[in-house]
Amino acid sequence: MATKSSTLPISPEFGSRLSLGVIRAKYFSTPTNAIISLLGLTFLAWAGWTVLDWAVVNAVWTSSDGTSANCHGNKGACWAVIHVRWRLILFGLFPADEQWRSTLACIAIVAVAILSCVPIMWRTFRLGALWVVGFATFYLLMRGGVFGLQKVPTADWGGLALTLFVYAAGILIGMPTAICLALMRRSELPVIAKVTGMLIDTVRSLPLITILFTAALILPFVLPATLVGDKIWRVIIGFALFFAAYQAEILRSGIQSLPNGQEEAAKALGLTYWQRTSRIILPQAFRNALPPTINQFVITFKETSLIIIIGFFEVLASGNAAFGSGEWSHYWVEVYCFVALIYFVFVFSLSRYGVYLERRLRVGKH
Repeated sequence: MATKSSTLPISPEFGSRLSLGVIRAKYFSTPTNAIISLLGLTFLAWAGWTVLDWAVVNAVWTSSDGTSANCHGNKGACWAVIHVRWRLILFGLFPADEQWRSTLACIAIVAVAILSCVPIMWRTFRLGALWVVGFATFYLLMRGGVFGLQKVPTADWGGLALTLFVYAAGILIGMPTAICLALMRRSELPVIAKVTGMLIDTVRSLPLITILFTAALILPFVLPATLVGDKIWRVIIGFALFFAAYQAEILRSGIQSLPNGQEEAAKALGLTYWQRTSRIILPQAFRNALPPTINQFVITFKETSLIIIIGFFEVLASGNAAFGSGEWSHYWVEVYCFVALIYFVFVFSLSRYGVYLERRLRVGKH
């Protein structure tokens, strides 16, 4: 039986003393533990200062003449490579005089992602319309050919804009596909359920790079010329299919976690299949499957870097090109740190928003 004191609130002062007590008990309980803890803290302090000294104190931030002359003989980081080559990293091969379009396109898709986080937009029609309009704006700004904008072929796209394009297109196509696959695998018709299950299991058993290679290089040999299409769209479809296969299983697990009585009660009330699915089943399934869904979003964003292998100039490939010349070949660490920072900003934002949603929806709490 729980005691009455176990339900009493804990004051902040008590929590602070408790934390100090836990630290003392875990790390300084014996002379040996205290020595090991102090040595560990000393090492962390030394490593932190070494990184700070290299990255900030002795770093070179700019280049006066567009070369690496300022970095010669310097013991710190040469951030001048970012100062000189940042356009190549962010925009890739996109024409220099049209890079404002790439900037606006990135702002548009990020704004759509931020607006999607606002609770007032959490309606199927609103969210769908927001993403369709936002993605269309992004695509028209990047491609051009309308409103007097110069047409830029997808082969010249690159940098951060291409990474965001592949990610947004993959999610936009993959999420509805995942919902359809999850529902079809639970179909009462054995043929539909088994064929869908075979498709999902086949896609999940293949590495993503194999699917991308097939979409980019093999499909043009087996499809008629009228169905080949642009290389970027073939890759996006393969990317979306891979995402959909994993997300479908995540949604199916969310659906299976629901009590059977809910669907039976909905049937008793006379609700149709689509009413039961859209108003009762899927909202709760998404809520129950929220943590793995956010995790899948994060993994998918990081997997966009794989398109470098099939010849696309996304942000990682643009970073490689930034130090690819002899002038900057010694400063690859700084470039990779900058690219890692870009990935960190997006991935960390996604993960923290996932934590916010879990707290708001009380996922896993009863």
